[in-house]
Amino acid sequence: MLGRFLEYRVRRWVLIIICCLAVCGGVVYARVLQLDDFRWLWLLVPFVIISLRGHNAVTVLFLTFLCFGIGWWRGSEYMDRLAVHESLHGQKVVIVGRAMEEAVYGERYQLEFSLDKVQVVAPAQTSLVGSLTIRGFGEPAIYKGDIVQVTGKLYPALGNDIGRISFAELKVLKRDSFWLNDLRRKFAAGMQSALPEPLASFALGLLIGQRNTLPEETNEQLRHVGLTHIIAVSGYNLTIIVLACRRLLAKRSKFQATAACLALIGLFLLVTDAAPPIVRAAIISLIGIGAWYYGRNIRPLVLLLVAATVTIIANPIYLWSSVSWWLSFLAFFGVLVLAPLITKRILGDREPHMLLGILIESACASILVLPYILFIFGEMSLVSLPANLLVVPLIPFAMLFGLFAGLAGMLVPAIAGWIAWPGSVVMTFMLDMANLLSRVPNAYIEDINFPLSYMLVSYAVIGFVCLILWSKVRKSAIITGKIEEQKINGRTFQVGAD
Repeated sequence: MLGRFLEYRVRRWVLIIICCLAVCGGVVYARVLQLDDFRWLWLLVPFVIISLRGHNAVTVLFLTFLCFGIGWWRGSEYMDRLAVHESLHGQKVVIVGRAMEEAVYGERYQLEFSLDKVQVVAPAQTSLVGSLTIRGFGEPAIYKGDIVQVTGKLYPALGNDIGRISFAELKVLKRDSFWLNDLRRKFAAGMQSALPEPLASFALGLLIGQRNTLPEETNEQLRHVGLTHIIAVSGYNLTIIVLACRRLLAKRSKFQATAACLALIGLFLLVTDAAPPIVRAAIISLIGIGAWYYGRNIRPLVLLLVAATVTIIANPIYLWSSVSWWLSFLAFFGVLVLAPLITKRILGDREPHMLLGILIESACASILVLPYILFIFGEMSLVSLPANLLVVPLIPFAMLFGLFAGLAGMLVPAIAGWIAWPGSVVMTFMLDMANLLSRVPNAYIEDINFPLSYMLVSYAVIGFVCLILWSKVRKSAIITGKIEEQKINGRTFQVGAD
């Protein structure tokens, strides 16, 4: 029995999943216990290399220990760097960093923005990892890319920003001169001249994720109907562009389609300054495009776990406390894993209609993020599905017409209003739908008590449902590729794409 177990060949995609989960587990464990000496990891490398040819239980054992150790090392190293933050909490500090976005006026008329590449000048000279939320006075405006000196008391924060300073004294040391940031500002000004508010800010949110100029009333309406994701710098925008490009050029040349998609991904990363949601979507898109180009099938679960592991290694804080990271990957899981399973179960081999596909994908994404939203925020929207069904199909048109409007306002402002008219019609309809649905009585529920145990049980049930659906449609192989059974010497083997 033991010999047969050790000889059992583990598939490549299973090994990848195990490695990714082991790395994530190591990063999580680093929050509990940190170690300084990880030289023992090198001892595992020869054993892993020797056992890789077998793809058996021994390979799984060595790979699990090695990948867990890598995650443990990365998490411990990051925890050591975070200790510098903790030593400065509650103290008055002088720091210098780069503004990550255009500052806007927030609470008590303070300029509000995020700061990265932070260097502490006083009370001691050191560098800080991550980004900080800054609110303060002293400058009429702060633009993306400016080098800013901030003086104030440092306190811990939750989410992506690991620290915050309020009522700070701000001083711009160097104005940003990067041509791309200047072009982005000119484009935003052109959009403001071509479209009235809130349409201009809405269009900027769709195209480049600039949502800090959107009126609070409009922002609340979008939040109440579950549409805030469309104005965030998210992977959805990137996915729309890449899929449209691939469909247009795939019939002409696979190489041209791939090259154009790669160029668009690079341009999107450049325009959004490699925002974390875009980086996550870019990783998934790059792997998917590579697999499509070489004619390979990649399981969505593998795709998600590889992208998640890469981003976690780059910044472990995502796994520990980033709400947007969790929401992003939960939604991706719903769209890439659960939605195809349900579609296959309902329609078989038939392609779903566009509206039906959007409805299923929106429903699955909403189902996956709902328990987490209830646990973190204690709120939910009962009109999210109809809102997404009415608005999401119009996003590609709104992005295209919004791009024309911004370029017209920047290049030919005299006739920008005429060129922006189609975009104005489409985006007005989208915002009117959000406004109308937000007025539905009891459509938005707040102050829901949803403890951690409820959330874990909910995801256990969702995982069990996914497993049942996968077992039902496995022979059709919508996710795993075509699987055929062959009998050789009286034994049955499954042959399919790995």
